[in-house]
Amino acid sequence: MTKLILVAGARPNFMKIAPLMHVLKNHPHIKPILVHTGQHYDVKMSGQFFDELNIPTPDINLEVGSASHAVQTARIMEGFEQVCIKENPDFVLVVGDVNSTAACTLVASKMGIKTIHYEAGLRSNDRTMPEEINRLVTDAISDVFITTSVDADENLLHEGVSAEKIHMLGNLMIDSLVAQLPKAQNTELVFKLLNRDRQIVLGVDFKEGQYGALTFHRPGNVDDKDSLTKLVRLWGEISEQIPLVFPVHPRTYKNIVHFGLQAEINRYPHLFFIEPLGYLQFIHLVSRSAFALTDSGGIQEETTFMNIPCLTVRPNTERPVTVWEGSNKLIKMDEIIPEVKLIIQGEGKHGTIPKYWDGHTAERIVNLIDDMKL
Repeated sequence: MTKLILVAGARPNFMKIAPLMHVLKNHPHIKPILVHTGQHYDVKMSGQFFDELNIPTPDINLEVGSASHAVQTARIMEGFEQVCIKENPDFVLVVGDVNSTAACTLVASKMGIKTIHYEAGLRSNDRTMPEEINRLVTDAISDVFITTSVDADENLLHEGVSAEKIHMLGNLMIDSLVAQLPKAQNTELVFKLLNRDRQIVLGVDFKEGQYGALTFHRPGNVDDKDSLTKLVRLWGEISEQIPLVFPVHPRTYKNIVHFGLQAEINRYPHLFFIEPLGYLQFIHLVSRSAFALTDSGGIQEETTFMNIPCLTVRPNTERPVTVWEGSNKLIKMDEIIPEVKLIIQGEGKHGTIPKYWDGHTAERIVNLIDDMKL
């Protein structure tokens, strides 16, 4: 029996782990052990995702909580080392590019445990992003590399990884999306506005296909007062053309309050700020939208699969396949309003679905692990 530890640390990890846990249930040759590091620890940012995605309660929860990058990474490493000593796994599988990804890979690698990195090879080539550092560290010491697109394969080959260690098997985020989209679109979308005494309802306050979905949390966009102020005014101007719905990331909302921007937001009656959503409600919101305006990573993939225009306010992306083949477009702030006008006119960017983004990635990954010889 192969003992496999799977690590989930932050919200995006859960959608990637869920399909694997479903395929591994009652597997005859692989015993999965689910470790939640607790990097995201509140109900909206983690617990609700386990419920909605039907992931079993983690076997182990390190409960590291929020801290600086260094402190959080150290806490994860300390806790995960004890897990590896006790469990003595054959493999550790990490996903994505969060602190948990790099920390657990470091621990396993130093202990001589084979490591598998799902979503390997993604590169933004921007080392100001903490995620890029985590990707580089993880891929420098992993043993098996599972990729989502051909550009990731090329990045790894360029960095000296042997071709036989690289396996392009598809996108686990899309596995979750395919499995959950019908259920998601049957969830009720009734939201309480932040700092406003009223609710908004999909189909009443805004119609299907006649609103934009917002997600912003990158430090470069929301931690600087001038940048965030410019964004708030931009969102307000766009909302005068088409309603915008923003499930606000806690980091972003904290800065909105700190910088005194709530009064500016209140000037725009169709700029709807709501609490963070669970996975099903969020997918419902995006799937019915006219476009997404974001600085996030995963939503670039989800909108590509759903063929919804996605405007990514970043100078780069670690997911360029969503630009080359999909509906994603990298955009500067001063380009957003003209692009939104094109979308309203029905002329937004659309694309195709990349290879292996078909809902069966988890099966291919589990088959690969099952075939590995120890």
